[in-house]
Amino acid sequence: MERMTGIHRDTIMRLIVRIGQVCARLLDERIKDVPAQRIQADEIWTYVFKKEARLSTDDHPDMGDQYVFVGMDADTKLVISHLVGKRDATSAYYFVRDLRDRVHGRPQITTDGFRPYLSAMEDCFGADVDYAQLVKLYGQPKAASGSRDWYAPVQVTAAIPMRVNGNPDARYISTSLIQRQNLTMRTQMRRFTRLINAYSKKLENLRAAVALHFARYNFVRIHQTLRMTPAMAANLTDHL
Repeated sequence: MERMTGIHRDTIMRLIVRIGQVCARLLDERIKDVPAQRIQADEIWTYVFKKEARLSTDDHPDMGDQYVFVGMDADTKLVISHLVGKRDATSAYYFVRDLRDRVHGRPQITTDGFRPYLSAMEDCFGADVDYAQLVKLYGQPKAASGSRDWYAPVQVTAAIPMRVNGNPDARYISTSLIQRQNLTMRTQMRRFTRLINAYSKKLENLRAAVALHFARYNFVRIHQTLRMTPAMAANLTDHL
């Protein structure tokens, strides 16, 4: 972009961060009172500046592994809430609390087996939720030629649906749609693609990029199966 426009890359980056911050405000103001009946939630990994294993005691606390918590309406494909933070109980609590503030009614929610979700759901939803976890069991990755493949993903050997609260419908205890959303994020935001050098250098830049992506995804991009944007499907707006 610098070569195409003749504008310094730092100026371009500051503009993109400003756009991302405005997109975050747009999402915060417009996504409210969502009548979601089935919600799927998951976390997707990335990192800032360097991976967790290479951190030193002098590094800034924003560096290292970061996770994007995402909660999506399974029917309208609307991303209701997202949060960028560490994969810990604090981030899980604030994510679930934000999700609670943006939906009305009694939704059915499915997450993975991340344990902090248990207390977060109890604190934020209380008894007003049908909550289940899909606990996955993992095995060792297959090696193509008998030797260990360092880049092969681990195999999911089993997925066990577990009712946690309320009376969730067993037919809809699934995280397939939110896993597909993870693929959308990895293909449309290069900083989430593994084994490339397009990682975020600052946490502020990562948050801006994620907000920009979800603002476009919810309000601008026409979903292939819905034939409209997720925000239109959720009756949050009547136009692109």
